[in-house]
Amino acid sequence: MESVEPPVPMAAQRQAADDTATGDPADASLRVRARFLCELARRLHQYGTSAPRLEAAVESVAQTLGLSVQIWSNPTGILLSFARLDEGGDALGRLTQVIRLDPGDINLKRLSEVDAVAECVSLGRIDIAEGHRRLRALRIGYSRTTERLLVAANGVAAGVVAVLLKVGLLEVAVSSALGLVIGWLALVATRQRAFAPGFEAIAAMLVAFVAQAVHASVAPLAFNQVLIASLIVLLPGLSLTTAISELATQSLVSGTARFAGACAVLLKLAFGAAVGVQLANLLGFASVVPAQVPSATLPLWSEALVLALAGANFALLFKTALPDFPLVIASSWLGYVSTRVFGAFFGGEFAVFMAGLVVGVASNFYARTRQRPGALVRVPGIILLVPGSVGLKSLFFVFQRDVYQGLDTAFSLLVILISLVAGLLFGNVLLPPRRSL
Repeated sequence: MESVEPPVPMAAQRQAADDTATGDPADASLRVRARFLCELARRLHQYGTSAPRLEAAVESVAQTLGLSVQIWSNPTGILLSFARLDEGGDALGRLTQVIRLDPGDINLKRLSEVDAVAECVSLGRIDIAEGHRRLRALRIGYSRTTERLLVAANGVAAGVVAVLLKVGLLEVAVSSALGLVIGWLALVATRQRAFAPGFEAIAAMLVAFVAQAVHASVAPLAFNQVLIASLIVLLPGLSLTTAISELATQSLVSGTARFAGACAVLLKLAFGAAVGVQLANLLGFASVVPAQVPSATLPLWSEALVLALAGANFALLFKTALPDFPLVIASSWLGYVSTRVFGAFFGGEFAVFMAGLVVGVASNFYARTRQRPGALVRVPGIILLVPGSVGLKSLFFVFQRDVYQGLDTAFSLLVILISLVAGLLFGNVLLPPRRSL
């Protein structure tokens, strides 16, 4: 996935050499190492690493470079303070850096590349200046071809989720079409900063309006299922899971901020959906929204076929390198199949816990044996388990003034989140991760 980002300025590439040529050599060396660690932290944040994993990874690399680092990460920035390791644990920081960042996005390809650079620097295979140059050479933007593929992936994801929700062919077609539209709107939001804050609300309003219009003028439609399937890429289920995990590991500020951000997205989605329903009513479409799923018309084998397609689609949405596609596909199957297998013997919440445990152990085992980030297994492994759709339904019930049903659904959301995070944490206890990535 090629970038369209402009080249790194030559002044930034020469800065490390300039530092070593002036001033105290010890301080210059500290600045060179600190600059590399700052860039490492920046890249890990941009590519979707949670706060505790980012902090642990940077601290681990810092120790191999002879530095002591105090680091505080949150969804919108990083604060780092550096001292030399030989000065002891009571040494005051000689250099402090504040980095302001937008919330990161999952990019498994770039995360693997950052991990490889950190590994090479830690083992002395490349020097620090070269490691810094390689990190700076990584890009965030995408080519037009990649952007088109990501738009198409939104439509495929919506159709896949509709099939897994066991609805009819009409629901699958409507969800896929709406998913494509939302993918295009997401692309517009990345280019129009004024549009970005209201993007989720507008997308949900459009989906709710079209779903109810189709129900009124074409054929009965499972509104709730179409709403969830169409908006699946926007639902912050992964953010909610990460937030609870951060809170459980005492990253309280980051966890609270991330949880609040995810709730804000859910509020925008729920409010937009409510506005879409009211707009449809005003224009004369049916006001009764069916809550029950109609009899599915798709054959039973369609679920297995769609699950295979889902894995490849998730690999694309997570910006995975092409050689890692089979791994990501297998990981997504692992989480889904584990839930179905354990769900046949236990309750739904315990099945989610066991699936999280299986995925956690598998990701750490892969990281330890292959010396690569466990996120390549962990993130796609839990993507079909995260309960973002439950949070949307909870708030949508509230906007429909069914407060009791909304609270009951919100409680289910918390139970699923806790079960999933507990499974991942238990997996880390059974088999500790490698350098926390």
